[in-house]
Amino acid sequence: MCLGIPGKITEIWQEDGATYAQADFVGDNRKICLNYLPDLQVGEHTIVHAGFALTKVDADEAAKTVALMREFGVLPPGDDVVAS
Repeated sequence: MCLGIPGKITEIWQEDGATYAQADFVGDNRKICLNYLPDLQVGEHTIVHAGFALTKVDADEAAKTVALMREFGVLPPGDDVVAS
């Protein structure tokens, strides 16, 4: 996800010496690497680039970002699944 869509961490595990997570990007689930942000926890939100979590985003900001992206047509209309 390279559009700055916040993803919500749904699962975390270790694999081959790296920390990975499953993240929900408004209905699109992706495997991401948490090596740059190893303290992220299930239920927290992040912005990802090239498969790596780069920044933590609080739940309110994630919801506002998704709503704004929907308003401007970057994301299709739908329920905001981002909230905590």
